[in-house]
Amino acid sequence: MTALSSTLIYSEVFNMMMEPLEYVGKTVKMDGVCSIYEDENTGNIYYACIVQDATQCCSQGLEFVLDEDQYQKEDYPKAGDEIVIKGTFDTYEENGNQYLTMRDSQLLED
Repeated sequence: MTALSSTLIYSEVFNMMMEPLEYVGKTVKMDGVCSIYEDENTGNIYYACIVQDATQCCSQGLEFVLDEDQYQKEDYPKAGDEIVIKGTFDTYEENGNQYLTMRDSQLLED
């Protein structure tokens, strides 16, 4: 998706949200801004790559988990860092809700 315009990237991530089973197992590469969320109840930390449409009014994000064989916890980007991420699209269930993620992700150079 890094070769697409910002509007097309935003649209494709939106499609992933709407039809996730069509993307499970596919490799996703995207660039955006790192966002971090910490669940106050569990202490779990979640990382996402956020993309915006061309007008910068709307955004979509996709969670990612770095490949544990290549990265340590301190290798994760900071909130607001511009990133290029590549991973395998997947879904998981947590507390009765379905979530989307990129598993075994790698941080890439621009």
